Amino acid sequence: MNMREPLRLPQTVGYETEDAKHELRQVIRKHRHMRSRAELGALGEALAENAVQAVGDARSVALYVSTGWEPPTLPLLERLRARDVAVLLPSLGPGLSRTWSFYKGAEDLQPRAPGRPPEPSGPVLEAEAIRSVEAVITPALAIDGFGNRLGQGGGWYDRVLKLLGPDTPVFTMVFDDELISGQELPSDDHDVRIPAVITPTRVFLIAGSPFERATVAATHRG
Repeated sequence: MNMREPLRLPQTVGYETEDAKHELRQVIRKHRHMRSRAELGALGEALAENAVQAVGDARSVALYVSTGWEPPTLPLLERLRARDVAVLLPSLGPGLSRTWSFYKGAEDLQPRAPGRPPEPSGPVLEAEAIRSVEAVITPALAIDGFGNRLGQGGGWYDRVLKLLGPDTPVFTMVFDDELISGQELPSDDHDVRIPAVITPTRVFLIAGSPFERATVAATHRG
């Protein structure tokens, strides 16, 4: 039986935005470390199944390589590759610029810089290459019912998501207990709200969902 404690986030009302984000990130990262590798493996397969459903017939997808205790993406990467879907992954370009490279298989992924996720080999594409994809799946530590995404703190996804057209489907992938309906996550003007979510148990649009309604109700009570 899984006796892991539920995720409980501290209230950060009155904090500066970056201080609030830092506090929440620490709590969520610690909670993620409570999952076993076997549990992560099962969750990764469930996420892959739901994510394939989410992107549908898309022939090109922007994704990411998970590390540590993040929602695993390797099962999804391999399923997309088996379907001949072109997958763009973040990579480190010249002068430490953030760019993209195409996924060629798990065996090709290698660490290219300290503290960075493994990256594909081969040529890099400019950040604007994200405009060519038909769906985007972003990482996150949590998301609330307003679409506020708590990322790892680099701000890169908020910058590149602004390059997309309005019709490109964008999803964030989190564990179910990282759907935060009891409070509004801290956000800045430059943060991009996410319209849809993938978890191990479901795929849904936030607008009009019970998740959105619960978040609205909780914040109004506060």
